[in-house]
Amino acid sequence: MASITIKEFYQDILENSCPDIELFLNENINKDIGHFNVFDIAEIFKHCKLKPEMPYNRRTYYKVSLISGQNKVEYADKTIQIEDCAVLFASPKIPYNYTPLCAAQAGHFCVFTKEFLSKSKIGLDIDQLPVFSPQSDFVYQITTQQFNEINAIFHKMHTEIASDYVFKYDLLRNYLMELIHYGQKLSPILPIENNKTAAARTTSLFIELLERQFPIENTNQILQLKTPKDYAGILGVHVNHLNRVLKETTGKTTGEIIGGRIYQEAKILLNQTQWNISEIAFALGFEELAHFSNFFKKHGNKSPQLFRA
Repeated sequence: MASITIKEFYQDILENSCPDIELFLNENINKDIGHFNVFDIAEIFKHCKLKPEMPYNRRTYYKVSLISGQNKVEYADKTIQIEDCAVLFASPKIPYNYTPLCAAQAGHFCVFTKEFLSKSKIGLDIDQLPVFSPQSDFVYQITTQQFNEINAIFHKMHTEIASDYVFKYDLLRNYLMELIHYGQKLSPILPIENNKTAAARTTSLFIELLERQFPIENTNQILQLKTPKDYAGILGVHVNHLNRVLKETTGKTTGEIIGGRIYQEAKILLNQTQWNISEIAFALGFEELAHFSNFFKKHGNKSPQLFRA
């Protein structure tokens, strides 16, 4: 599953039909404020070549969408049918597929990077917000009145981002937090089908978190999630529950799956790079070379040195 950056997001959905976006990104993408932008869905459908479907991808940005129209959203083990008005909160942790089912689309969406709502600015990590949790049902049905209330927030965003007010991004951050808190009070839309179990959904999210860390492409890229406890913490479940779920769905324990994937990456790095074995061990999360050697022997009955030779 490919990683899609905020810049690639624009290139993908707009297909170079809005050249000013490229200039905007080149000027603003690396600023300390992070990235934020807001769009009118009807205008995009009218003026830009929006693709009819946004396929599953591992996105590196966050997105809040206010939707009016018939659409289908698929994520994990669920398929959600949107018949009228809804609001969607998407994070990098949940890959999803979005398909408009009719030409009459209206509403707004904003996209932003994690840096835009950094810990220093809002007092906590954005991934700690319930609406962006992997366990969150992130598509919410809303009434016409709620649509109008959220629509008003988006209109303030449009007005502010077009202004020359020096501190406009501080205001936009406040409007975004208003959207997030509004969403956390809503009830999710029930799926129209749920062929997979909750265990399968947890498994899917676990595999997504695991695979997001690979491939290791340079010696400065160090594995961040190394233990079952690390993964259980991000998924918001007890480590024993995660282990039980994975054993049920895959036949393997959490530790066996993590260890197997790290061993696979270790073989790739030993075969395809000129890094020394200490560098490989460190990149894979081993503080001591001896620990890495013992791990590698346990999985493959050979030392890293013999395998490379």
